[in-house]
Amino acid sequence: MLHSLVNSIDVGDLRVNAINAYVIPTSQNVVQGNNFKARIIMAAVDSTARPAIYIDGKKIDSDDGWYEVPANKTGDYTLSGYMELNSGNGVIRRDFTQNYSVVSPLATVSATMMNVLYAGIDNPISISVPGVPSNMISARLKNGGGTLTRSGNGFVCKPTVVDQDVVIAVTANQDGRQQSMGEYVFHVRRLPDPAPFIDYKDENGNMQRFRGGDLVRKNLLSTDGIQAAIDNGLLNIGFRVISFQATFFDRNGNAVVELSDGDKFSARQKSNFEKLGRGKRCYITRVKAVGPDGIERQLNTSLEVVIK
Repeated sequence: MLHSLVNSIDVGDLRVNAINAYVIPTSQNVVQGNNFKARIIMAAVDSTARPAIYIDGKKIDSDDGWYEVPANKTGDYTLSGYMELNSGNGVIRRDFTQNYSVVSPLATVSATMMNVLYAGIDNPISISVPGVPSNMISARLKNGGGTLTRSGNGFVCKPTVVDQDVVIAVTANQDGRQQSMGEYVFHVRRLPDPAPFIDYKDENGNMQRFRGGDLVRKNLLSTDGIQAAIDNGLLNIGFRVISFQATFFDRNGNAVVELSDGDKFSARQKSNFEKLGRGKRCYITRVKAVGPDGIERQLNTSLEVVIK
């Protein structure tokens, strides 16, 4: 009768010499507002007879059951395999699966004075929630004009109304439900003024950006007009020049102002460029430009051109 009972529970003549308590959590990362879930069991083990462990069809070399795999890429993964243990009645096999997530080692740091977005352009937004993969995070504009769209592992916000705060509401998928992760306020500003410049090709055919100073006359005459942009290393945004003036000086020192043809040098401006001798100078001033935010502005910056 005992022999029949042992065979019916499929453990054969297994012997155990240790009983341990184990806590098996569903996740070691829990977001505030969710529940910590774990299975608490007591397991009997035989330290002299270790089972063979197979993962993805390959036997792993582990005496105590520990297994490590490099977490090189973020996302959701499943660890699956089976275990085999020799008993008096043959081999006992048990399958297993375990889901886990890999998240980026990121810390969200924000300065109070830097919560600013610029109107009319794409502002990259990085949003991370500890313990939550990026593909499980969602965000939307709660108020304020503009759009918020996903781009790769982040988001891009393009507000449209200057001097109006926008609120970005963040949610994360937690056990199949959307949980709020907070709301974040950003102030929308107009773009700073760009700087005017002249693009020309040097003797080697390379494009150069002239912002004032000495300039060879042939390089000046080879250009059609001026441009304006913000290119301060943080932003790289082009503006459309609407108009500008060029101020020359006659033999008596009187200022002669010539108007442009939109963003192009007018015929009268080019004629005066040709008359400038070496060491003579002119000034490009009162540049009007409009940026992607749709705001027209007159730039305070001028270009001094000294013929070299």
